[in-house]
Amino acid sequence: MIFHPMELDGVLLVETPIHGDERGTFTRTFCRKSFAAHGLELPNEQWSVSGNPLRGTLRGLHYQADPHGETKLVRCARGAAFHAAVDMRPHSPNLGRHVTVELRPERPIMLYVPRGFAHGFLTLADDTEIVYGITPEYMADAARGLLWNDPDIGISWPFPPLIISERDTRLPRLWP
Repeated sequence: MIFHPMELDGVLLVETPIHGDERGTFTRTFCRKSFAAHGLELPNEQWSVSGNPLRGTLRGLHYQADPHGETKLVRCARGAAFHAAVDMRPHSPNLGRHVTVELRPERPIMLYVPRGFAHGFLTLADDTEIVYGITPEYMADAARGLLWNDPDIGISWPFPPLIISERDTRLPRLWP
């Protein structure tokens, strides 16, 4: 595993080299020792899968309020998705800034999103499946979010969403 810092402190791309032979391929997607060696929180309390049948499905931008802030390790198992992480740390000089990355199975990278960040994605292909490792466990009472198209955040999504939950359309802006 190779850890690549992104522009915002704490957000990483985790490269997971694919090894192949006549049997097929093998990729290590998590190693406790590797994460610990980099001083990273282990996103291993809960594993979740997001199945998205249609291209243009938007989920997010979601986070959990303190003290239940989440660390996520996000991987695209099938299809393709454009992911965004927004810095929500109150004392961060990067509050409100974001990073984006496209994840797809044939590109061996995952997105590490630390506590204090909102996360969301837009599917770029039909039948997209996203796998998450999350710490701590999801707490419904702590669930929060930001409006996906908040102009103060300014994410350049590849195209407008075709499918979005009513809840996600009513999320607040970062700065009212």
